[in-house]
Amino acid sequence: MGHRASRNVSSRQDRRQLRDTWMPSIVGLLALIWPSVLLATEVVILKSSDIAAYNQAINGFKATLPPHMTLTEYDLQGDLEKGRKLARKILASDPALVLAVGLKAAKVAQLEIVDIPVVYSMVLDPTKNGLTTPNLTGVLIEIPLERQLSAIHSVLPQVRRLGVLYDPAKTATTIAEAQRLTKRNGIELIATPVSHERDVPAALRNLLGPVGGLWLVPDSTVLTDESLRFILNAALEQRVPVIGFSREFARSGALLCLSVNYSDIGRQAGQLARKLLDGRLTMPMKPMPPERIDLSLNLKTARFLGIDIPKDLENRADELY
Repeated sequence: MGHRASRNVSSRQDRRQLRDTWMPSIVGLLALIWPSVLLATEVVILKSSDIAAYNQAINGFKATLPPHMTLTEYDLQGDLEKGRKLARKILASDPALVLAVGLKAAKVAQLEIVDIPVVYSMVLDPTKNGLTTPNLTGVLIEIPLERQLSAIHSVLPQVRRLGVLYDPAKTATTIAEAQRLTKRNGIELIATPVSHERDVPAALRNLLGPVGGLWLVPDSTVLTDESLRFILNAALEQRVPVIGFSREFARSGALLCLSVNYSDIGRQAGQLARKLLDGRLTMPMKPMPPERIDLSLNLKTARFLGIDIPKDLENRADELY
């Protein structure tokens, strides 16, 4: 089995070498005889499931690709075993590049597709999830901590104590890095650990007293549909501004939120794919941070808390509530 797989890989590599050798000459000849002829390049899209966020990213990706590229799309419907079968089918078709949308799609691509560039998208914390093989790269959906903390400081320049709830099993690395950055800027990050959703109310009540702001991080133990409403209401009652990572949070009462637009993430993944296909970038390469970040401000919350939002920041906001 191992020898057969090795021969298949070698065969694909031979085909690629032959294609790379002859394609420039063929394209040049066709351009002389029939300038409108372009050779199609196949790109395959593998998505984890059929949800709106993934489809928005895929539409953004498609919008960046030139018309001569052919696209084939597969949905693994949340089933890893089905995904592995689809990935093997994709491997057999030998496309130029694969876009993996969502963690499950990225994982099956990593397991089955070893010698074709894979660009992933809509994956939270790819390093923690082991997406580090040489043929994988992508666009992150995490907003750099420096940008988050800079935005917090621009709105709340007087705050010297910033609170955060987190589950050490899920976001300890993020919190440790944030503590390093805040300390450098003269801010104390008071991080309160919780290990279960039921611990959130008591931990939050203890935390709100000594802090001037509450920072929310993507942590599924801390933030659920039920706990988010409680957190926002409790913070407002204590007149503590909340900083979040989704425009929905701002709509619900958080003062400031930084978020990514899924279509923008898809477009950035498409631009990355084109550079890889054109040879302007080569693997291996680190994943790229999001280029565009949306800013949402809740002016009603600001007035309630007596906070003056800088006019230039208000003018730069993507959404105001």
